[in-house]
Amino acid sequence: MRKTAVVLGSMVIGLFLLAGSAQAADKFGYIDLSRTFSEYNKTKGYDKNLNDKEKAYTDERDKKVAELKGLQDKFNLLNDKERESKRGELETKMKAFQDSDRQKQEALRKEQDEKMKEILKDIEDAVKKYSEKEGYTMVFNDRVLVYQNKALEITNQIIEALNKASK
Repeated sequence: MRKTAVVLGSMVIGLFLLAGSAQAADKFGYIDLSRTFSEYNKTKGYDKNLNDKEKAYTDERDKKVAELKGLQDKFNLLNDKERESKRGELETKMKAFQDSDRQKQEALRKEQDEKMKEILKDIEDAVKKYSEKEGYTMVFNDRVLVYQNKALEITNQIIEALNKASK
């Protein structure tokens, strides 16, 4: 009985040592996700494209607001009878503007969300590919780490791989 306990104890200790040595071989890394996101060339291109669209939308919106303000000013100068006849027309134009404005803002927001998801997927794929190639067991997002050893950071390598692949 005692011999069996010693053998079992030795086996358990051996398993722990084996598990410990396997863990020692694990390779860990982390990336600065926000820096990776902002330094990715695709992000810069999408940002420029979205900013151009937003500027065009804002310019168009400002013109329509000025137009509506002019109509409102004219409306205020009308006598009561004329004002009553023009009220429906002004309200219809205001409602059409508000609906159009809301739709365009939603479309811009939706496009931005889609581009962001696409970029995050690219980053995830690049991290996976790099990690498999370099033998990393786990790669973390720096935001969830309380402490990081800078020697484990692979952000530059991921940004380089992303930008190389996006050319």
